[in-house]
Amino acid sequence: MRDVGLATRSALRVSADPARVISRLFIPGQELAGGSESRTTRTIERVLALSDDEVNATVDELFERFASRHADLAGIFDRHADLVYERVEADAVLFDGRRRLLGATFTHEYALEGSAVCNPSLVPHFDQTDLPAGALRVILSYRAIGEGHLSSICFRPGHIDASGILTLDEPGRHPVVATTSLTTLGRDQFRAKLREVECDGETAASVLDHLGPTFSQAELEMAALRLVAQGDTRLNAEYTGMLLLSIARCFYEASFDPSDALARRVLWPATPLEAHGMEDARFVRFDDAGDVRYLATYVAYDGTTVSQQLLETRDFVTFTSSPLTGEAARNKGLAIFPRRVDGLFLALSRHDRESNSLSRSDTLHHWESATPTHEPAQSWELLQLGNCGSPLELADGWLVLTHGVGPMRTYGIGAILLDLDDPRRILKYLPGPLLAPADGDQDGYVPNVVYSCGSLVHEGRLHLPFGINDCAIGFATVEVAALIAAMVPAPAGG
Repeated sequence: MRDVGLATRSALRVSADPARVISRLFIPGQELAGGSESRTTRTIERVLALSDDEVNATVDELFERFASRHADLAGIFDRHADLVYERVEADAVLFDGRRRLLGATFTHEYALEGSAVCNPSLVPHFDQTDLPAGALRVILSYRAIGEGHLSSICFRPGHIDASGILTLDEPGRHPVVATTSLTTLGRDQFRAKLREVECDGETAASVLDHLGPTFSQAELEMAALRLVAQGDTRLNAEYTGMLLLSIARCFYEASFDPSDALARRVLWPATPLEAHGMEDARFVRFDDAGDVRYLATYVAYDGTTVSQQLLETRDFVTFTSSPLTGEAARNKGLAIFPRRVDGLFLALSRHDRESNSLSRSDTLHHWESATPTHEPAQSWELLQLGNCGSPLELADGWLVLTHGVGPMRTYGIGAILLDLDDPRRILKYLPGPLLAPADGDQDGYVPNVVYSCGSLVHEGRLHLPFGINDCAIGFATVEVAALIAAMVPAPAGG
């Protein structure tokens, strides 16, 4: 498969860096697939049995080896010691060294990018101050994959200079994971989620009808406990109560210390639905009549099933995450338009797993139905197609970068142009892939893949970040005028 020759590849590349590590609590036994009985108590007993001299020597060696790899190694050990301290014998006296060794024994390093980096998205930075004319500050987000194929979301700020060259800041030392907390819940979102799991009957209504349009986690917990106590008179009261609490965990806030550099910040799985990763974040700068914020749909993967969540932020310091519901939000690949159209939110959906559809909604969180707009037709997209991020608004129409999968499961990136006023209509399409796997660049974690989760246009030039075989991220530019000129009219009725 050859591309149409419009894209200019940059020499810039982001590769997986296994030295970007975070510390995580390690409970022996639970690292096995499916989990097993914890060996925590016996491990603690072995730590307590060591002599003071051996403890001190071991702790000194740990700090010599690992202090430079973490911003606060002593604090990490202390926090992890606190988490297992309840199992220490009541009469055991721990001096600082033994306490630190206890914490270190229940700590491990996790390489965020140990396996791969992929699925990049590029948006304008929220701060455009003090830049020379023609320059643009940007934020690159991407999926980092580590041990166990666990995915997280990482960031790299950078800028495009007046000549169109993209430069990224150096990756941050000592990555930091967001602190998560419970957040306010919306009754309508809750009901929509219950409908999806076919549990929106009278029993659930008996709880939600007595809560306000928004309510706290604590209010829901009290209501769920009252429901469970009514088990003799209400059908499936205990199951419904537990389900309500489980859904509540899908709503959370993730925040960073503002002093932590953006390149250090990591969004890490925080709920059971995300237990195996946060994937394919499609960020977009959303302008709601002058109220600007950043949105990102992403895939929550629990190891068996996928669901979609919505991230919202204004400053990349505080994020809220909440579930997306509705038929159009099923599977993967929902991409939100950067503004309302005719007062409604719009999104591209791939709910049928093989084509692009348009969904309209009066809320960002519920996407009930979708109208098919773009189905596989060309030879390089025979298996399936979808979007490569949110549509880009041009004077000519909505520019949508697509992905197609063809023979030998080879991915390509294409382009279509939608009508500005009626995005169900395809005006033009590119008769061939804009970008395809380059010769000599087919090998990787997943061979024969080029894929993107979001691009931007600046000064008449498309800046396209793309994953290469799920092992690195490349960058390409395309002159927008040349791209539009290379498109051909869509067939009547397209």
